[in-house]
Amino acid sequence: MTTFTLPDLGEGLRDAEIVAWHVGVGDPVVADQPLLSVETDKAVVEIPSPQAGRIAQIHGAPGDIVKIGAPLVDFEEGAAADKGTVVGTIATERPPKPAAREEKPVPAETAAAAPRIKAAPAVRALARRLGVDLVGIAGSGPEGAILAEDVEGAAAAQGTAGPLEPLRGVRRAMASNMARAHAEVVPATVTEEADIHAWPLGSDVTLRLVRAIVAGCRAEPALNAWYLRGDSSRRLHDKVDLGIAMDTEDGLFVPVLRDVGSREPADLRTGLERMKADVRARSVPPEELRGQTITLSNFGMFGGRHAALVVLPPQVAILGAGRIAERAVAHDGQVAVRRVLPLSLTFDHRAVMGGEASRFLAAVVTDLQQPE
Repeated sequence: MTTFTLPDLGEGLRDAEIVAWHVGVGDPVVADQPLLSVETDKAVVEIPSPQAGRIAQIHGAPGDIVKIGAPLVDFEEGAAADKGTVVGTIATERPPKPAAREEKPVPAETAAAAPRIKAAPAVRALARRLGVDLVGIAGSGPEGAILAEDVEGAAAAQGTAGPLEPLRGVRRAMASNMARAHAEVVPATVTEEADIHAWPLGSDVTLRLVRAIVAGCRAEPALNAWYLRGDSSRRLHDKVDLGIAMDTEDGLFVPVLRDVGSREPADLRTGLERMKADVRARSVPPEELRGQTITLSNFGMFGGRHAALVVLPPQVAILGAGRIAERAVAHDGQVAVRRVLPLSLTFDHRAVMGGEASRFLAAVVTDLQQPE
């Protein structure tokens, strides 16, 4: 047999999660036919067959995490192998039975200490998900077999809130990125509020924030930069490639709007809508998920006023926009009710000084407070 392994998926990815198999054992396949779908922290992709042949064995089940280079499919060879066209049934030889392994005697005291548990594989899997130890559970099935309801009852008795849910795909990548940011970045946060009462009705909040970030980067280029930890240097960027944080049930995506400072509002809005559609369909091109020079998080659309955000290296800054609300503020020497937009700027204090961050934020506020 020949074995096909999980190929290098690029982008520095080390593994992927099996989503679904499109073939089964004994199926004939042709070259480039989809074998299975896998999910990475970027997208769901199909893995095509590298050759024509007949599937002898598949490795892994949906939900399994497979590392790059691990076996996926075994193809039959010789007379039994399919060459891409199948007519009728092809006789195959039965594979030789594996040699019996020599069973080592189990000491009596070990056997006595490990009572035999009668439970079906599905019940054992349920127990693992619920964090229940099968030892000590009195089974209610035939001959004392442990049933699913026995496991669920034990879980309820020990106060287990629900099944253990391993992080997969985007959430797993997000957890890794957040841990990396926590380990590397020295974060500091400054907050401010912009009086946007003069905005016309129907103003595009996201586009106003994009424009304001460009104004901030022009006033203080130190925020539109990368900090390169290896040689303790920074790289200032000429263009603003803005990451837009997008919340989904699968996890957080941060696609990139390129060169936002030189694009017209209509072009930016078209780009935003396309990015949203790609994120919903999990079809964001990998090149659109890297290279951010600064990030925007419009978390206020869900709620919240201010936040200490997370800077993902090598970036040095992220601007957060809180929930717009009417508040009593001082205006022209009088107390007035005005629409206010809260802002939070978190920056990496290794590369950005407090004065630079404050000047950036002041320029953002000045731009936002313009009527149009």
